[in-house]
Amino acid sequence: MDALTIQQTVARQLLSVQAVRLQPDSPFTWSSGWKSPIYCDNRVTLAYPDVRSFIKNALADAIRQQFPTAEVIAGVATAGIPQGALVADALGLPYCYVRPEPKAHGMGKQIEGYLAAGQRVVVIEDLISTGGSSLKVVDALRKAGADVLGMAAIFTYGFPIAEANFRERNVPLVCLSDYDALLAEAQTLDYIPATAMTSLSAWRQNPAEWGN
Repeated sequence: MDALTIQQTVARQLLSVQAVRLQPDSPFTWSSGWKSPIYCDNRVTLAYPDVRSFIKNALADAIRQQFPTAEVIAGVATAGIPQGALVADALGLPYCYVRPEPKAHGMGKQIEGYLAAGQRVVVIEDLISTGGSSLKVVDALRKAGADVLGMAAIFTYGFPIAEANFRERNVPLVCLSDYDALLAEAQTLDYIPATAMTSLSAWRQNPAEWGN
């Protein structure tokens, strides 16, 4: 299956299980305060074995193609933890996961599981927005001596700031699907009216000001 077909299929799956909701007329409010016509919770896909398996296999195939020398898979806490474990199992590779911050008690760990300095790591994330929290995980892995080859994620909003952040930190990013593919599938499925497209497209270009 080619990359375009995977983009379309994943977008359709996210819509069908309501992992993604589009509500341009009744927007969501993110923790950042941004108004958003879209809400994405890819953890919902874990409840649907066919969707879960498709995403797992697509991520594993992407890693085989883009990062063939990977030695360890690392999941981003918390939503990337189960996705990362599924992918590591599919690839037969060791697995760890990374917290946003070190624990305040016990061993004070930020990286859970075993990771040796110098090992080549691919990070698994469920969703890319600005990339800030995802790249903190890359920083933690690099600080621990890991060679981070890149990151693979289920979905990205495709914000220009995210592309700039990943480029600045020299982290190649592979995503199964994106906002453009989602809107195209939503139109094909009559999930949204054509009249909503202008507003939905404008949000991605300036999310901080959209809806204000």
